Amino acid sequence: MIGEQLVEDMTDAERERARRVESVLPALRAAAEEADRTATFPASHVALLRAAGLLGLVVPEKFGGLGGTLRDLAAATYAMGTACPSTALAYFFHNTSASRGLLPLEAIDAGLFAEEEIPIVRAFAEKVLTRMASGTWLANFASESVKTEQANITIATTARKVDGGWILHGEKSFGCATGVADYYLTSAKLENYDTAEGLATFFVPRDAAGVSVRAPWDGLGMRATANNGIRLEEVFIPDDEALTVPGAFTKMLRMSRGSFVGNQLAIAAVYTGCAQRVYDETLAATTAKTFADTGKPIASAPVHQLLIGEMTRHLHTAYLWLRYQLAIETCEPPIKSKQEVFAQWRLGKGAVTEACFQVALGAFKAGGTSAAAMHGIAGRALRDLAMGLVMTFPAERGMLEVARIVTDAKANELFTTAPEAAR
Repeated sequence: MIGEQLVEDMTDAERERARRVESVLPALRAAAEEADRTATFPASHVALLRAAGLLGLVVPEKFGGLGGTLRDLAAATYAMGTACPSTALAYFFHNTSASRGLLPLEAIDAGLFAEEEIPIVRAFAEKVLTRMASGTWLANFASESVKTEQANITIATTARKVDGGWILHGEKSFGCATGVADYYLTSAKLENYDTAEGLATFFVPRDAAGVSVRAPWDGLGMRATANNGIRLEEVFIPDDEALTVPGAFTKMLRMSRGSFVGNQLAIAAVYTGCAQRVYDETLAATTAKTFADTGKPIASAPVHQLLIGEMTRHLHTAYLWLRYQLAIETCEPPIKSKQEVFAQWRLGKGAVTEACFQVALGAFKAGGTSAAAMHGIAGRALRDLAMGLVMTFPAERGMLEVARIVTDAKANELFTTAPEAAR
């Protein structure tokens, strides 16, 4: 199966879940070109993924899900990335919603919540998971156009308390499945809080009064993700559709193994799947097509040999970084501290996405002028993989953050107490 190209040591249970993913790939692949051309997420994909049970892929079985882990999610987004990267990306963001259920429950078990907070936190967390397992599509809306120097994601959307619930006001600039998802799982800051302690999470129904779609996103990237974003104008959300316990968000994040909520590497798997597809297509085309004068395959030409060699190296680079990150985020018992896993990801994300883009660039060069089309595999991959260079953070920011982590740690070693003999 395609997912096994990334996760090579699948268990029997993982392989069974991967078969569900494999079953939807033909339909995703068939719709990919038209979806890209029209910049429209295929509405039929929602029912397709729901029928396959894949909207509950990473939800524990006790909540009605398939019981998959990050390994399953990475294999799934990788496989979908070979068929339709846009669908794979939107599917990834749906699955990130599970962290809003899994991590709070882990925080409860770790004793991070007060006794009176536990029923509230548990009810919300279980609602996230049971809705996903039942086939509800959740769009995860956090990012905004507001930027600050101190963080990758800054939340300016506000939540004001009223009788029976909350009033949300703000704008979300990034979030796949706009107008597609059943609910937008939305982050907002509570009144009178200036730190992350005041971040809260809300179920916002797609058709709730005051919810509107931002202008269509005509981006350089995965065009069929319905990535328009939303505006929230005095949107009322009932108390039981919100997690507003102060500090819940930060306590939840403490439970992840590494990056943010601990599933971010699955987005890099999307790009790697896309890179593998364009690599395979390029190899097939250049070995099948021959020179008119000699009859030799195009791939035998020195320039194509060089391009294919470089593409192979870049593709292997992506796999090495991604597989290692997957290993250190899922192995039991853990072999790296959270700080080390986090630092590795800040480097790894950039390394994977840069390498994947180079694969597409090589394919573009190998195809020549005749293959330089917007609708072809190489053209789409070049645009799709360009998004990876900037999404979440560029490689340069990751390297800068890791350099600061390393040098700050080294600087701390410069200060110590003198031995008795030296005093």
